[in-house]
This record gives sequence, C-alpha cells and structure tokens, in this order.
Amino acid sequence: MTVADERTAQAATGSEPPAEPSRFSLRHPRSRIAWIRPAVWAPLLVTLALLALLWQWGADELPYLLPPLGKIGASLGSEFGYYVDNALVTLGEAAAGLGTGFAAAFVLAVLTSELPLLRRAVMPIAVVLNVTPLVAIAPALVVAFGFGPLPKVVIAALICFFPILINTAAGLRSVPRQVLQVYRTMDAGRVELLWYVRIPHALPFLFAALRIVFPLSIIGAVVAEMSASGSTRGLGTVISVASSMNQLPVVYAAILVLAVMGVLLLLAVTLVERRVLHWHDSTDD
Repeated sequence: MTVADERTAQAATGSEPPAEPSRFSLRHPRSRIAWIRPAVWAPLLVTLALLALLWQWGADELPYLLPPLGKIGASLGSEFGYYVDNALVTLGEAAAGLGTGFAAAFVLAVLTSELPLLRRAVMPIAVVLNVTPLVAIAPALVVAFGFGPLPKVVIAALICFFPILINTAAGLRSVPRQVLQVYRTMDAGRVELLWYVRIPHALPFLFAALRIVFPLSIIGAVVAEMSASGSTRGLGTVISVASSMNQLPVVYAAILVLAVMGVLLLLAVTLVERRVLHWHDSTDD
C-alpha cells in the first residue's frame, strides 16, 4: 500500500484527515505547474499540428486563397519591426477606445442603477446604438474628426460601450434584496451601499464583459482603420493595402499578429480577474 492509500484509508476511518497536496504538486487541482503534464498541453499541440497540416493542404489546393505557412513566417521574420510598429498603433487606438468606453459605460451604469427614470430613458437608446452598424458611420467620423486616430478611438469606444454598460448595470442590480435590507437596517447610505455592496457584486459581471471587450476593442480599431479612408498606419491599413496588392502572406501575417494581440489581452484580463476575484466561484477551475 502506498502512502497515499494509507492516508486515504486513515481518512475513511476518521483517524487522520488527508493532507492537501501542495499548490506546486501535480496532484493539486489548481497546481501552478500543471501545464507540464502532457494531458494539459498535448491536446492543444495535436490540434495545432492538424490545423497546420490542413492549412498546408488548403494552400496547395487553393493558392489564391491561402498562402503557405512558410511564406507567412518569412514575411513576419523579414519585416518584424514593420508589424510591431503598426500593431502598437492599433493597440494604442484600441486601448484609448476601451478606456473611454469603459469610463462612460461604468458611470452610466451606476447612474441608471440608482435612478430608474434615467434607466428607462437611456437603455432604449443604448440598444439602438448597439444594433447600429458602426462601420457605416466611420466615414462620417472621419469627416467630423479628421484623418487622425480620433475616429478609430471613437469606433472602438462605441463597440466596447454596450457590453460594459449592460453587464455592469445587471451586476449592480443583482444584489439580493435581503442583503440590501440588512445594510439599510444599519443606516447605510446610497454611497456606502454602492461601494461596499453593489460594486463588489457587479465585479464578476464586469470582468465577464471585459473578457469580451478587450479583444473586441482590437477588432473595433482594425475595422475603423479599414473603413476610414486616409489611414496610413495600423494593422487594419496593412491588411487593406496588402489585399489591394494581392499580398496574401502579408494579409495573413497581420491577421496572425492581431490574433496574438487578442489572446494576450484576454490572458491579461483573466489573470487580473483571478487576482481580484479570488474569493468568487467564477475563478475556480
């Protein structure tokens, strides 16, 4: 009988509780080094290999649609600085739009959660804004704000605005009525209820929205770059110019950089969520 079997038997008889494995042990359900187990990384590696083989087959059969992976890698390697410079431009536009959309949506969500009359006046307009094809208004924004980064920031902010508004407002109103009654019996004011009760309850909803809008802000910036005439920098412009010149390796290399950026942003917000919401069930594996 192994040591683990002996501890299990002791736990079954009630003689000694089983010791929890170390956080750095592979047996721990949330081990920090669990990634070294083949069961964790092997399925992804096999899937990527199969996708690469499928891509190569598609490149051989449809060369006018898919370039070989080698040409994409060569484009990235030979012009790496070019892609990085344009990626930073797109990332800056996305970050500015995300910050603007987040601030406006959060403030409005707090106001609508506290003022039902304002909620009934604003939410229908927010819904109309959400279903409006923002690509169609990009040229108008260029006319209004010029050919600089401002139109791209506005588009990215508008795309991020609605998910944050809806999720935050739902989270602020998700506090159980019994909890509010307990705090009110202790003479808690609106500000105290908002800071100590409503906002903590809204954090899981807010991070759920952020997991959506962080990559979505990149999409908004790229769409604005592609649809707004006069753009000279950014990965959206790179894709547009390369498409017009039939440079498929450049197009897919830029798309690959965008995908990596989206994954990194999603990973960043997930790590922050685990740190901030360590007490919530949503962070459990």
